[in-house]
Amino acid sequence: MITESPPRPSRLLIVDDDVLSIRVLGEVVKGMGELFFSTNGPNALRLAAETQPDIVLLDAEMPEMDGFEVCRRLKANPLTADASIIFVTAHTNIGHEMAALEAGAIDFIHKPISPPVVQARVRNHLLLKFQSDKLRQLASIDPLTGISNRRAFDLALDAEWLRARRIGRPMAVLMTDVDYFKCFNDGYGHLAGDDGLRGVAQALRAAARRPHELVARYGGEEFAIILPDSDFDNALRFAELLCQSVRDLEIPHAYSKVAPILTISVGAAATIPQKDALPASIVDAADQALYQAKDTGRNRAVGKRL
Repeated sequence: MITESPPRPSRLLIVDDDVLSIRVLGEVVKGMGELFFSTNGPNALRLAAETQPDIVLLDAEMPEMDGFEVCRRLKANPLTADASIIFVTAHTNIGHEMAALEAGAIDFIHKPISPPVVQARVRNHLLLKFQSDKLRQLASIDPLTGISNRRAFDLALDAEWLRARRIGRPMAVLMTDVDYFKCFNDGYGHLAGDDGLRGVAQALRAAARRPHELVARYGGEEFAIILPDSDFDNALRFAELLCQSVRDLEIPHAYSKVAPILTISVGAAATIPQKDALPASIVDAADQALYQAKDTGRNRAVGKRL
């Protein structure tokens, strides 16, 4: 059984059109994690996608969009599907409780609330959520290199894109390819190739030290990095640092056409996400920059502004 402490504070989102109810519930769960609040369904969906709460305490009856629809949409969105949703409502009949469970809720608390009961249930669900997150985390790790895999990258990209758009801050994505890796694999063998990929992955991860920076194996010998709060100049400098970090490994590569050691090419792209743009746009831009780096000699970094 997984019982270690969570790596970050838990996040709780309280959704209720009654501000007084939010305040009361907020006091009850105060100290159990970082609290977020919303008084309507549409705003709750946006806030949940940005903050990815562990627990959502959700009222059933709200104007414009009721809690059942909010619950269904939270469960349909990959960014929020893993949240544990607890309905907190004055409804006491079986029909409403069944509707909540069928919509994807994990529990149902009746108003007026009992603070000890709410605290106990929230605490239990936070523990269960942490345990399931650890299992999901294991499924998000690339088994060869030990860093994040493509699935983890895609989820993190969507989350960071929404966060950067909300606060109007830049973000960057770097796409990295190991130069002449097929020649390396063919010349030294697959075991050496695996060791080379592990070495590159660890060098990239060691360079990404700020919170929420993510390094992932994108596929084959290609890696992807997400840099929050990073403009174009910072992203390009970081890309050049990555190139040097891999060169510093001094892994022999007699079959390379650019250097006697293993090297990488990096494409960097940065932008402040706009409302009508998609996260895939920054990946496409970084890919274009990567191809330019490879076309102009490899073993280098090239940047592209969006």
